[in-house]
Amino acid sequence: MMNTSDTPVWFITGCSTGFGRELAKQVLRKGWYVVITARNTDQVIDIAEGYEDQALLLQLDVINKSQIETAVAKAEERFGRIDVLVNNAGYGYFSSIEEGEEEKIRAQFETNFFGLVNMTQAVLPGMRKRRHGHIINFSSIGGLVAFTATGYYHATKFAVEGFSESLSKEVESLGIKVLLVEPGPFRTDWAGRSTTRTPVAIEDYESTVGARMQASQRNSGKQQGDPVRASEAIINAVMSEKHYLRLLLGKPAYDFAMDKLKTLEDNFTAWQALTLSADYPESER
Repeated sequence: MMNTSDTPVWFITGCSTGFGRELAKQVLRKGWYVVITARNTDQVIDIAEGYEDQALLLQLDVINKSQIETAVAKAEERFGRIDVLVNNAGYGYFSSIEEGEEEKIRAQFETNFFGLVNMTQAVLPGMRKRRHGHIINFSSIGGLVAFTATGYYHATKFAVEGFSESLSKEVESLGIKVLLVEPGPFRTDWAGRSTTRTPVAIEDYESTVGARMQASQRNSGKQQGDPVRASEAIINAVMSEKHYLRLLLGKPAYDFAMDKLKTLEDNFTAWQALTLSADYPESER
């Protein structure tokens, strides 16, 4: 079935829980088309109930490039195009830096960063051809500010930030917009079963890394962020006539980001003299 109307087509990764699930629901309620993906499609069948004409369920693990290519082809075959790509799939990993396990670190990068890269590369040819598209990359307040216990997660999200900023400058003139979504703590499954952990064994890290791990587990399900309202905010940002690269979600994210701005300014100005001393004198330029 080709989509020859103005009805937008959304393609969302990681729809089994959290933001992906709620965003898919919101898109369907607006009467739009949505490609709902998950590693196990049994977990997302309920989302499409009553919306069979609008929804396409596809199995997709973003670390599998052949699955990505197949999913994009099926989406374009069914709806004719992809207007909005939402790179949502990802998960957390708790560990001290010293105790981080290489296999788990690399696996997280494969999903959180390289999966996002592969999805982006797969949809860009179609968007570029049509001179139209919107790529939404889920970062985190953890892509701007780092905390104890999640250093490797931050590394993946800082990578997403740099990638997205560069991408936005490359595709803006082609009619393609990029949005970085930076949520704070929300009542998703991020701190629950979606997160892997390497327990703290070194006593020196117990008061920092260990304490953060315990607090995260204790507060899981009690965060002030509402995924439904966040999904509405994302849709509003996509539909807005004004476009900005970054969208913070939730008051904690806003507060942490503003504190980071102040910290950066303090750092830069404190070292201003040393910074400028690194250049050749004007007489030698």
